[in-house]
Amino acid sequence: MISDQLNHFKEKGVTEAKKLLWIFAYLWILLGLFAVHKSLVLNEPNLFYHQGFAIINAFVLAKVMFVAEAFSVADHLKRKPLIYPIVYKSAVFALILVSFHVLEDILTGLWRHRSIAESIDAVRADSLQLIVFGLIIFVVLMPFFALKEIARDVGADKLFEQFFLRRNRYVPLQS
Repeated sequence: MISDQLNHFKEKGVTEAKKLLWIFAYLWILLGLFAVHKSLVLNEPNLFYHQGFAIINAFVLAKVMFVAEAFSVADHLKRKPLIYPIVYKSAVFALILVSFHVLEDILTGLWRHRSIAESIDAVRADSLQLIVFGLIIFVVLMPFFALKEIARDVGADKLFEQFFLRRNRYVPLQS
């Protein structure tokens, strides 16, 4: 009985770790591309300087998203047509990620011996950049949540199989 419980916890842990890994990978690709873009725009000599920050941010934001999903944040539209939960979750999670981005900027300012007021002023000065970042995150999260919602309907295993193993024509079950 105890070994069954341990096996159950182990399976649950592996499943949850895989979910976190997929969220992390998606965010790392996104934030890594933002970092490369920033390096190109600022004409920095080392193109991959910001990649360390992208990895750390992706992990922290993946944990934030993972915990928010565990608490069923923005889950009350799951019975509506797909477009509603996809757009709603993308908007809510974009706001969450932008909020943590602002918090990170404030903490970075404190790390660099700026006051909280100076850090907030710096964030306010970059408000247009922040709005654009939020809009990009909103749009980029749509395919992420679209796949999650479709996986909920057809089954995560079936979706994984369609993408990575073999492609079969999906035939919905007759009710």
